[in-house]
Amino acid sequence: MRNRLLANWRTLVTILLVAGLILLALSGFLTSFLSNFLDPVIQIQAWFSERVQIVYEFFTIPRDVVSLRQENQELQRTVSLLQTEIIQLEQDLKEADILYALLGFARGRPEETYIAAAVIGQDPSPFLQYVLIDKGSDDGVLYGMPVVTEKGLVGRIEAVTASAARVQLITDSGSLVNAVIEDAETEGVVTGSVTADITVEMVSQEAEIRPGQIVQTSGVGGNYSSDVVIGQVLNVNKIENELFQSAAIQPAEDFQNLQAVLVVANFRPSNIAPLE
Repeated sequence: MRNRLLANWRTLVTILLVAGLILLALSGFLTSFLSNFLDPVIQIQAWFSERVQIVYEFFTIPRDVVSLRQENQELQRTVSLLQTEIIQLEQDLKEADILYALLGFARGRPEETYIAAAVIGQDPSPFLQYVLIDKGSDDGVLYGMPVVTEKGLVGRIEAVTASAARVQLITDSGSLVNAVIEDAETEGVVTGSVTADITVEMVSQEAEIRPGQIVQTSGVGGNYSSDVVIGQVLNVNKIENELFQSAAIQPAEDFQNLQAVLVVANFRPSNIAPLE
């Protein structure tokens, strides 16, 4: 009986002490005591944590740096491969667009047959306007055949080998193309120059020429088929008391960025030289 009373007394005292400590803590009387007691413990714990972190980084960071460098190199190689693939896809898409445009042009002129060829080089001379194509006599390309794109006239075959051919552009100083100016209902001769500019010469003074008019092949002379666009009139040179007027022409095709052409395979130049 006595032990039970003693146990009950201890339990009551413990409860009272705990309740008292809680009341003191809630009232703020123990704040300074707890702060003074816990601050050194927290500082020791922070110091120990910093040292453990330093030791951990000493043994792990070198391996992480090597791993990160390897991953970075792999990512750089992947990016480089992707960039190369993107460039190739863009080039393929551009070539597909060019071929599709040439195909559309060929379908619009079913009376003619064409040989598609890629431009593989340009004449390095600044005074000659020639390009090389990857089709030759083995492919049916012959001397004198006209060369066009979907935009208009390019020139004519000037030399042929078995697997390649040289095209004289209409911008070459030796090029002559008989032409007709739309709306003006007059003819002339389109000539090239050493500066790669083209003009239409030998135009009647009575003809009304103005900028923007379309210049096409006339088919006269037998060197080119008719109704192939050459370009547009830029400006007119008309001088009084002259027999003819002339005009500068903007070519329909951009010869500096020429990539693919069509050779008119069923066209045969006419030989109009006098018989001897």
